[in-house]
Amino acid sequence: MNKKVSLILSLLGLSLSLSAQQQDKSWSMVKGKISSPWAQEVNPKNVLPEYPRPQLERMGNWKNLNGLWDYAISEKSQRPAINQGKILVPFAVESALSGVGKTVGKDSLLWYKTVFTLPANMKGKEILLHFGAVDWRSTVSINGKEVGKHEGGFDPFSFNITPFLNKSGKQTLTVEVWDPTDDGPQPRGKQVKKPEGIWYTPVTGIWQTVWIEAVNKSHIGHLKITPDIDQQTVSVTPAINGSGADQIKVSAWDGATKVAEEVADGTGAIILKIANPKLWSPKSPFLYDLKVELMAKNKKVDEVKSYFAMRKSSMGKDQNGIQRMLLNNEFVFQYGPLDQGWWPDGLYTAPTDAALKFDIDKTKEMGFNMIRKHIKVEPARWYYYCDKAGMLVWQDMPSGDLGNGWENRPGVLDHGSDQNRTAESEAYYRKEWNAIIEALYNVPSIVVWTPFNEAWGQFKTVEIARWTKEKDPSRLVNTASGGNFHPVGDIIDLHNYPHPAMPSPDYFGKDYALVLGEFGGLGLPVDGHVWQQKNNWGYQSFKNKTDLFNKYGQFMKRLQELIPLGLSAGVYTQTTDVEVETNGLMTYDRKDIKFSEAQMKALHDKLYQINVTVQK
Repeated sequence: MNKKVSLILSLLGLSLSLSAQQQDKSWSMVKGKISSPWAQEVNPKNVLPEYPRPQLERMGNWKNLNGLWDYAISEKSQRPAINQGKILVPFAVESALSGVGKTVGKDSLLWYKTVFTLPANMKGKEILLHFGAVDWRSTVSINGKEVGKHEGGFDPFSFNITPFLNKSGKQTLTVEVWDPTDDGPQPRGKQVKKPEGIWYTPVTGIWQTVWIEAVNKSHIGHLKITPDIDQQTVSVTPAINGSGADQIKVSAWDGATKVAEEVADGTGAIILKIANPKLWSPKSPFLYDLKVELMAKNKKVDEVKSYFAMRKSSMGKDQNGIQRMLLNNEFVFQYGPLDQGWWPDGLYTAPTDAALKFDIDKTKEMGFNMIRKHIKVEPARWYYYCDKAGMLVWQDMPSGDLGNGWENRPGVLDHGSDQNRTAESEAYYRKEWNAIIEALYNVPSIVVWTPFNEAWGQFKTVEIARWTKEKDPSRLVNTASGGNFHPVGDIIDLHNYPHPAMPSPDYFGKDYALVLGEFGGLGLPVDGHVWQQKNNWGYQSFKNKTDLFNKYGQFMKRLQELIPLGLSAGVYTQTTDVEVETNGLMTYDRKDIKFSEAQMKALHDKLYQINVTVQK
């Protein structure tokens, strides 16, 4: 396709999308703030239509429920008529793309209502209702009867709604949401009721795709996939819902070529031998396809498709006895941006799937090989795109219940303290961290879990770090990014602004991998692309892109000096501007790239060329 034809088709698509927005008088984007280029592509009749669960794909019998729903905001003691207007799901009620742009708060409830019908091919099946994420406590009802409740703003959840459905005709779905933001002890990330500095606008309600799927009574509910490159195997453990199945067939594929297959009776791990495996890495992000079939008396009753990668995240000592982060038993310097995943128009939710993928692609073009997903969890498709691109991911646990002392200097006993959280607060953290790890366990690109950041709500550090490692021994645990530090976990992670620095290899290098978990924060507000006109900030501000890039180049030279001394990884703050923070590689609206991609890649390539020998 030539460029002229491509441009015509793009303009036609934009025109149709704008036309759809203009024709639907019940919804329009809230004005007053900057927006990304993809905001104008949002069509309320076709919102985020992509299949939302790439690692457990059961195509055909599913229906997307995103779109315009009725909504209401009420006092907590009231149950209103849900008719105050339309909200565009799945955008949080505070966001511009929701069409509402209102704050809810701890004293109010947010109500949703939509009506749907079951497609003909779903009749006679079990119907599962899936929510990608709802912040925070949600109560779900079908046809006036409560189906269930869920607490957690970052983990997916599902209900079997079959017993609650009308035998035919329309089905009414209502969702009640309560979210106290920073007035509650629950994990809430960087949301606050009064945004300022590094703290941002609240996100209340449904913010990921809502969908239904039809399954047989006996079906595959979940897969746990664990590769082992040393043994050249992959372990697949299916969780089966319902009874009657008597065999499970698991096969691995390299394109159209079947490379392994096993058939098992009952439950438990199924081990596939992957001979001469193609290893996944940033330079060669090879993914194997996986097919899992559930059989009953030689008849297939369910089939799901997934994928996996043969890769290993571990530690090992270099020629000087310093612990190094390893990928596939080799040292790979990991370098990437702090990525918060916020959008000026959708807040937690990217306007389109193309927008979701854009930040990853742009990061890759700049020559980064890692992303630290900071204090947020993304939709499953974001991790799928990282898997496809070969982008290493460090996954943070979203924080909550702040208030304890912070000591950011490793080896210093001074201001640091563990938070004395209530039993309720601890339970919220443990439940959601467990759910996040289980939901993301199969993601090949994730190589590090980070339970705590800068002491935000940090509690029972040793216990939580050990639990995380026991939950998933296949990944490294960065116990406390930026402190408070305890003698536990795999990594010592220093935050230092603006210039690069590292923990001392003499004091810490024999036991822990040494990383620079945050640095940089070089700020440049760009006129026409800022959240507000004044009081924007960065850790060090500049007036033009030339000076900004020159300072960044000095930082890269310093990183080159630190890697031979023992530095395993670095994280630059940050991918994009976020609200009043203007220290991004890109502006908040993604319309201005502050750094030349080619120049950045040339600087970063030098970081990966430094030779470090690992002891065998």
